[in-house]
This record gives sequence, C-alpha cells and structure tokens, in this order.
Amino acid sequence: MAERGCPLEAVPLPAEVRESLAELELELSEGDITQKGYEKKRGKLLARYVPLAQGVDPSLQAETRIPGPSQATAPVPEQQKTRPSHARDERFRSDVHTEAVQAALAKYKERKMPMPSKRRSVLTHMAVEAYTPPDTSSASEDEDSLQRPGRLASAPLQSHAGVAPWLDQAVQGSPASSAASCTSSHPGGRPAAVPSAAAVPAGPAALARVADLHSAPPDVTTGLAQNQHTYCERPQLASMRGAPRGGSRSVLETAGGVPVSSRVSSKIQQLLNTLKKPKRPPLKEFFVDDLEEVLEVQQPDPGQPKPEGGQTAVLKGELLAVGSTWPPSLLATLQQWGTTQPKAPCLTALDTTGKAVYTLTYGKLWSRSLKLAYTLLNKLTSKNEPLLKPGDRVALVFPNSDPVMFTVAFYGCLLAELVPVPIEVPLTRKDAGSQQVGFLLGSCGVALALTTDACQKGLPKAQTGEVAAFKGWPPLTWLVIDGKHLTKPPKDWHPSAQDAGAGTAYIEYKTSKEGSTVGVAVSHASLLAQCQALTQACGYSEAETLTNVLDFKRDAGLWHGVLTSVMNRMHVVSIPYALMKANPLSWIQKVCAYKARAALVKSRDMHWSLLAQRGQRDISLSSLRLLVVADGANPWSISSCDAFLNVFQARGLRPEVICPCASSPEALTVAIRRPPDLGGPPPRRAVLSMSCLSHGVIRLDAEEKLSVLTVQDVGQVMPGANVCVVKVEGTPYLCKADEVGEICVSSSATATAYYGLLGITKNIFETVPVTAGGTPVSDRPFTRTGLLGFIGPDNLVFVVGKLDGLMVVGVRRHNADDIVATALAVEPMKFVYRGRIAVFSVTVLHDDRIVLVAEQRPDASEEDSFQWMSRVLQAIDSIHQVGVYCLALVPANTLPKAPLGGIHVSETKQRFLEGMLHPCNVLMCPHTCVTNLPKPRQKQPEVGPASMVVGNLVAGKRIAQASGRELSHLEDSDQARKLLFLPDVLRWRASTTPEHLLFLLLSAKGTVTSTTTCIQLHKKAERVAAALMEKARLTTGAHVALVYPPGVDLIAAFYGCLYCGCVPVTVRPPHPQNLATTLPTVKMIVEVSKSACVLTTQAITRLLRSKEALAAVDVRTWPTILDTDDIPKKKVASIFRPPSPDVLAYLDFSVSTTGILAGVKMSHAATSALCRSIKLQCELYPSRQIAICLDPYCGLGFALWCLCRTGK
Repeated sequence: MAERGCPLEAVPLPAEVRESLAELELELSEGDITQKGYEKKRGKLLARYVPLAQGVDPSLQAETRIPGPSQATAPVPEQQKTRPSHARDERFRSDVHTEAVQAALAKYKERKMPMPSKRRSVLTHMAVEAYTPPDTSSASEDEDSLQRPGRLASAPLQSHAGVAPWLDQAVQGSPASSAASCTSSHPGGRPAAVPSAAAVPAGPAALARVADLHSAPPDVTTGLAQNQHTYCERPQLASMRGAPRGGSRSVLETAGGVPVSSRVSSKIQQLLNTLKKPKRPPLKEFFVDDLEEVLEVQQPDPGQPKPEGGQTAVLKGELLAVGSTWPPSLLATLQQWGTTQPKAPCLTALDTTGKAVYTLTYGKLWSRSLKLAYTLLNKLTSKNEPLLKPGDRVALVFPNSDPVMFTVAFYGCLLAELVPVPIEVPLTRKDAGSQQVGFLLGSCGVALALTTDACQKGLPKAQTGEVAAFKGWPPLTWLVIDGKHLTKPPKDWHPSAQDAGAGTAYIEYKTSKEGSTVGVAVSHASLLAQCQALTQACGYSEAETLTNVLDFKRDAGLWHGVLTSVMNRMHVVSIPYALMKANPLSWIQKVCAYKARAALVKSRDMHWSLLAQRGQRDISLSSLRLLVVADGANPWSISSCDAFLNVFQARGLRPEVICPCASSPEALTVAIRRPPDLGGPPPRRAVLSMSCLSHGVIRLDAEEKLSVLTVQDVGQVMPGANVCVVKVEGTPYLCKADEVGEICVSSSATATAYYGLLGITKNIFETVPVTAGGTPVSDRPFTRTGLLGFIGPDNLVFVVGKLDGLMVVGVRRHNADDIVATALAVEPMKFVYRGRIAVFSVTVLHDDRIVLVAEQRPDASEEDSFQWMSRVLQAIDSIHQVGVYCLALVPANTLPKAPLGGIHVSETKQRFLEGMLHPCNVLMCPHTCVTNLPKPRQKQPEVGPASMVVGNLVAGKRIAQASGRELSHLEDSDQARKLLFLPDVLRWRASTTPEHLLFLLLSAKGTVTSTTTCIQLHKKAERVAAALMEKARLTTGAHVALVYPPGVDLIAAFYGCLYCGCVPVTVRPPHPQNLATTLPTVKMIVEVSKSACVLTTQAITRLLRSKEALAAVDVRTWPTILDTDDIPKKKVASIFRPPSPDVLAYLDFSVSTTGILAGVKMSHAATSALCRSIKLQCELYPSRQIAICLDPYCGLGFALWCLCRTGK
C-alpha cells in the first residue's frame, strides 16, 4: 500500500475495521492463517477505502451520490376546485385547522422535500445511510431515522452547502456508523435501525446502482417537525457464541464471556472451551428466560409536560326545583294531557318532500297507547296463557321516517309495564352490526317485536313469506300495531298505576369501541328525573314548538323529542333523515313555518344548511330561543357553530341561542349551555396544545400555532347532578386542575346498569372517586360518562374527546376525531368521497397502531391516491407527531354504513382484521410507528424467574397452586338457599318460565330434530321417576345405569332418577357394528357401579338381548332393563329432597384410552358448586345459546348437557 502514494494510516478508518485488522494480524502471528489468506481478507476490508488512498477527491464522490433538485423534487399538486354546494360534506371541517395543515405541508415544500406520486420499494443500501449529519440550519433533516433498514431515501441528499462535509465524513467512517440507532427528539419520535456500513456494496458499481435509482420517485412517507434534531447512539452489543470475525465487537470474547489472551487466537480458545464443557449441560441451561424485556419499552420523555395544578373538587350543579308542579310520573302526565288537552298537537311527521303527512294529538296518543297496552296484555296468548308478563322486554322496530307509530309503541309498552328496546330496522341479513344487535335481543330475552305494516313489508322475507331469521337473532314474533290490528279496551279497563320507581323503563342499545352491543337500562325514576332536569335547564314551557332533526329512538332525540316534550305538552316537528339528504335547509324552513322556539340538531346539520342556503330568501330564525347542538362534545363542532352564526346572524339568529350539550348513553345528559335569560354565564372557548393534550395536560396555546385544538364549553352541569373528573386508568383519583380525565356524574337522572351484565355494570355505574389520599369524595357512587375533558372557568364543562375514540400509542393519547379532521384538511374537497374516513387502532406488539381507511372518489387515479396518502402521513406527523401504521383506500360506497349514513367504524375494523376490506390502494408504514421491536437475544447473566419456574416443573416440584373466585356470595339470597339441589331448580324453572327453551337437538344436516322446554323436561322426569318406583321398585339410593344415545331422553332419565332419590350412572351405549368390543365396557361399568336397573330405549334394549350380544356378554347377568319409550303419563306423589347436600347425586365414570375405568362420586353440594362455577366463569345467562359438541357421558360434556343448562 505504501508504494501507491498514500499510506493507509493517513486515512481515518472506522473502529470496526481497525478491530478486524487487528484480529487478522493476531491470526497471522499465531499461524492460524496463511500470508495469502491474510492479504486477501485485508484487501476486502480496505476495498471501499481504496479510492481515498488513490487520491480521489471526496467532493467528486459526493457529486456522484447527490441527486439534483430536478431529480429529487416532485411537483406539488395544485388545489382542486371546491365541490358543488349540493354535495354532502364532512362534519370535521375547520377552516383554522385546514390552514394549519396546509401550513405544515408548506414547510415540507420549503425544505424542498419531494412529494412522491406513488410509493415504491427501493432495496439498495447506501453508505451515506450509515452516518447521521449534524444538525444545521438547513431544511435537509435526516429522514432515514424513520425508515426501514436497507431503504434508499434521497430526500436528505439535496444539493446545498452543508452536505459535502458530513457526506465526506460518512465515506471516511465513524465509530457510530455500523450499528447506530437514530432517534428523533420531537415528541413521539421513533427510533429505527440504520443499516450497517458493512452491508454496503463497494466500488464504482455501487455508485452506478445508486445513480440509476435516482430516476425513481423518492419515498417520502413521514415528516419531521420543524425544530427536529437527530442524534445517534451506539447500542450495547451482546457477546454471542460463535460470532463471526469482522463483527462489530469492542472486546474479543469466548463463548463463556472470558476475554481472549493477547497471544492465543479466539478460534483455538473457543475449541479449548468447548472441550472443557461436559457433554450434557446442567438442567438450568435448557431454559432461557426470554419472557421479560422481550420488547423495547418506550421510556417517557423527561421533558414531557406534567400537570401542575391543584386537585379538583366535586362540582355541584344547581338544585332541582322539585315542587308540587312536577307530576308523579311521565305516564300520569300523558294521561293528564290526553284527557284535558286532547286536541293539542303532540307530534307532526313529514314525508321526504317536507309535507306534513300526519299530526298526532295528545288525545290520540293516549287512546292509541291504551289500545296497544290492552292488546299486548290480553290478546297475545300462547297455549291459553298470556304471551307477555309485566317486566318482559319488547323490541321496537320502526324506521326513522315514522315517529308517530314509534311514540305510540313506546308509551303503549310503558302503560303495559313492558320494557321497550328500540333498535334499527334490519334492511338485509348482512347489515353491519346486525349480529351484535341479535346478541342484545337474546340477552334481554326479547321474544316479540313491534312494527308497522309498511315496515314489515320491507323486511327481508324467507321462502315461506315470513320475516327472515337474521343471523344471531333469537326467534321473534312480529306484531303489526297499525290501528286495525289493535283491540279497543273495555271502559272499565285501566292500566296498572305505576309510579316512578326503580324498575326498568326502557333499554337503549349502545355499540362499544370493539363492536359489541350492550343494553343500557334506564329506570322510571331516572327517566322522570331526566325530563325534569331538561325542563329546568332548557326552560321548556307548555305549547312550545320543537324542531327535531335527530334520531327519535335514542340519545338526545328520544330525551327531548319523545319524553320531555310530552311532560311539557310541547309540539314536536320531526325532520326525517331522508328529507335532510334531499333538502338540508328543511329544518330551518320548518322553524320559520311553525315559529319554533327550540330546535335540536347536530353540527353536521348546521354545516349542510350552510351549503344549501345560498339563494334562499325569506328565512328568519328570530323565533328561536334555544338551538341545542347535540354533538357539542365533539371538539370539531365549534367550526360549524361559528360558520352557522356568521351566516344566519343577519337572518335573526342571536349568538346566545346556540347551546352545545354533552351526553352519553350511561349518564344521559351531562351538561348543556344555558342562555343568559336562564342564568347561564357567557360562553367560553380554549385554544389548547395538541402535544400537551396527548400527554393528558391542558396548556393554552396561541392560535397561530399549527398543532392546536380549539374547543368550546358545553355549558353547566345538569340540575341536581354532581360532576368530577377522574384519571382514565387505574384507581379513579381526582385529576388536577390542568389535567384531562374522564368526566363522572352522580345524579338521579343517569342510567342504572348494563342489562344482564353485572361485571361491567359495577365498573361503570358504581365508580367511587377518591382524593389523592384515598378518601372517597362522596358516599354515593358515580357513573362514568366516557367523555374526556376538564372543568374550566365559571364551572363550565369542556370536552376534548371520547373514550371510545381514544388511541394510546406509546405513552401518548390521540383522539380518532382529531386524526380524521387532519386527514380531511389535506384535500377535503378533492379526494375523499363525501368525507368518509374511518380511523381506529389495532394492537401490534402490545401497543396501539393507527389505521386510517378512506373512500376515494371514483375518478381518482392511482397517482392521485398515493400523492394524497403521502401528504396525509406528513400532515399527521407534523400536527400530531405520530405515525400511521396503515393507510388504506377503498372504492366509493364500499365501507359498512351506520343506520343514519355514517361509517360503521367497528365493522370496518373487523373487516380490516379479517382481511375482508378489499382496498384498492394500501400504504403500510410500520417503520414509522412500531418502535418497540423485540430486542436482540442476549446471553442471560443468570437464571431468571421464568427459568426457575420451568426448571422446577421439569424436576417435578409443585411450587404454587391456582384458586378461582369464591362462590359464597351466590348463597346470600333466600332464593339461592332454597334452590340448593338440581331437582328443586328444575321444578322452580318449570313453574316460573315453563316455555323457556332448554335444549335443541340438531341432526347431521343441521336440522332441528327435537326441542325441550322447562315444563316438558319436568313432566318427562316425573314419568321416569314414577316408572322407577312402580316397575323397577327401587329404593332411595339405588344406582341406575342410563344407557342412551345423546339426546333429551338421557337428560330426562337423569332428572327422573334424582326425582325419586336414585343415583344415575351415564353409560355410553354399545356400537351396533362393534358389539364384541363396546358391549363388555358397558357391562363392566354396570357391574362396577352396582347398578340395580338399566334405563334405556327400545332399540338399545333389543340390541342388548340380541344374538350378537349373547356372544360377548351373558344376557342373564343383566339387571332389570327398563324401556322408557312408552312409559305411562304418571306423576310422583312427592319429589325426593336430599336430607343433606353431601348425599350422593350421581356417579361419573370414564374409560381412558388404555382401558382403565375410573369413577368419581359427585354429591349434591359438589354438583351445585360445579354448575355455579361454570356459570360464573363462562357468563352463562339464561338467554344464551350454547353449542355443545361433546359426548354427554362424563366430565365437562356431561356437566354441560345435563347440569348447567338447567342448573343455571
């Protein structure tokens, strides 16, 4: 090398290369390698540094590797024209936020960051990727820190004065260039591995490959903040057994971790250590504790904002003015108005053209509700018994265009003391979320559905002409409640007087974040208190007119438009959804026509009105004194409110009229803004930092900043309610004044439970907030609302998001609505079809990852798609400092829809997870968000806890035991103490729920072969018990073998034995084609169990006495064989009741695969405990259907067949 004109020592080499050269020198001196091999390996190591030694100017190499501006920068697409005014727009529109997003994207343009037209994979390694440039004032920040190893990113390699120096250093090498981990320092920065310099191809061929790749559009899938600084740090390298030479090791080590002697080569030392080891390693070396610290844990930034305010206190609302004017119940109010003001209008329904088709008066509402209540209680029978009893649940299936019949059905059910369960009309058998609705109906025990004649005709039909059976739904009886199908009650018939008590009034469905549907039960007392609180907060008075645009079956549309309106004898004008789609200005026109004093809308309706109001004249909103914005809890509703006020203030709309409110299905109405004439403080708004909000901290920010969220207050707490803000996770400690938490409400006007779900009911409806010292703040429980917010000045409530839309990425929280608003602000009018975007999170490596799915316009090209996706990724990274795991585009009108036209997010997520989304364009970016990749395997310094556990198990030591939950609390009630034995349970169920279906037996083709109800099983068991006592003349305690095929006869025989005090022994019947093998097993179980009688069917009786059976077993040795196919219908005089729970109930025999027979004695106490434990662990409710594919002869199969279905 010396004669080439440049000594090698003058060129600075990386530490890894120097270590490899030193190792080669050591091997040569010890004779482990020849001189020729030494020169060959040394030449390979120094090949990439030969041009430097030959005197090549580094700037020439830099010029070769740096693309010009024309190659690296793609043109930025121009802004498209706005859509026509009649097109539907999104509900997350915000001019301020749109400007912020465009400003953030402009910063990328200022830095000359190329905008790709399409994502392409580039698999060539570059030497410059192994080095990170120093932070300069230029805009070429290192984007490689956010890319996958082995990727080519040409964005940082732009021509400017600061590139050549650090590029020169990268070519020369750096101690941190081989396996460095680059991490961005802005909040949410994500480390990513950088490819090793050893993997980079050397020589002019590599430079040519890099130059060829510059013609392809570069990949810009993420963006960096303006003030981003990058740094690199060297990871700790693990000592690995048999590590190859030339690896990046600072110290040469043997397999055992012993430093190598300077005069002995590592290869010889490894050989010696291997010979010293025993042939069989000790037991502990078989187990490696890799259960802990497998994944990288993102450590919180020490500089992240933290709450600094004082602890908040419980906020008390104004007192509920309960006086003599309040009615005792809502039904009493309906009766009062129906009899004293029968001509007063109650509800006006409109058709799709805006014409009033029918006006329901209070007199008609009262009379029709009475007719429906009488029909439900007296005209629906099943086997000469009433089909419905007070407290039964009834489904209400009515379209959004028929509020009149829904109101009649709702109050008719209340008068009949039934519990209405309003649901959406199923349009097809594959509706989004239809199966979950069926689960709700089944868990509520719904057997009857009320609907109209027109609605029933539109339902999917089976071949028989009846309403089709929807997937997951229980069997339903459909009742049409049009006038001609109802019966007029006698004059002396009156519904039972019902005060506002703790009984359930109605059940409202709610779909959770994961897609499951639950029923929120609202009591009569809560219903009345909610109506009273809304009347006082909104200042409702008699004969006022309310225009309702919301869904009248649930939420605020039900509370204001169906319940509170009746209490105050108001006139409601209901605007159907189909009319709003055809004429978004229809609700404003009806406000003018009816001189409405109040209106109930969403921010979406206000925005649609803005698009349709151009050219409209003679519109005046001066009559409005209250405009309730039902989705005021959505932070992005403020833009629609401001824009609506700016346009319609000149047409009589006063600013104080707009009243946002916050509500949830569990807490009903949480807060609502009061007009000044009702004593409300002036409205307020706050400009908050999104970066601080992601850490749960409230910090005011300037509006000119990019990453801000402007929120408006949702008013004061409801009258008679107490509100506090608690931490989202863990113990419900009170939050600090500048901390975001979950809003909790304690009031008599909240829901009471999730119907039939005791576990999650306790977590949501019985929360006890505590102070920092652990002291409860109140002796009354609070209800979690699922709303995230804080208490601001003047005791006003602010909401910044919902728990259902919360996505926790690393240690930061992001709201799905915020991500949607940012994505729509990129190109809201051009690309996304009708603003239809769904954002949700999926779990990857124990952390949430953000997925964004959007419908693209039909005329969008592939180039437009990838340009838009790249810009969205950059905008989300700049505004929220978070990466997107997957961005998928689907054709227009292909995402599952909610009943009112929105996107069904949970169903979209389910399709994404199942691979059924079928996107047309996908952009996966795991390298930007999956930052907790598994650590490289390291040699364990010592045996860890998991190794000790596994080692002890292998050694046969018992080190611990598991215990389940206690069952003692189930015996606290009197009913549980009375029903200790299975025969008592069956008798009780036969008397209380005789027609409840217990068993349904299917054939191999899936058809139903037999069914059994509670009363049928009870009667069959009585017949078997009578036959055992009269024909077999058995005494109490005798053992009886039950030789039946799987079916209802086996279960009836089992309970028949219990009824007469015998001990049943279930035995698998012999196989007709294999009697020689199976019949001796049956005979062995009968003899070992000492059975005095064999109960079986007629077919098996003939088989036991056949000639083929005689060859295997002596027929004369069988005990009494009793055929139960044709036993007479007799009842037993008295059913046996065990004197003690420890009395033997049945014998459980099983035969192992080796032919060993084992029997277990089960007492009545053990049997009851087994049933209760299975019920508790598996959450087996009486209405659940369980598919059993096990044999019913022993173990779990027997328990599920014969015990649990009856014993639960």
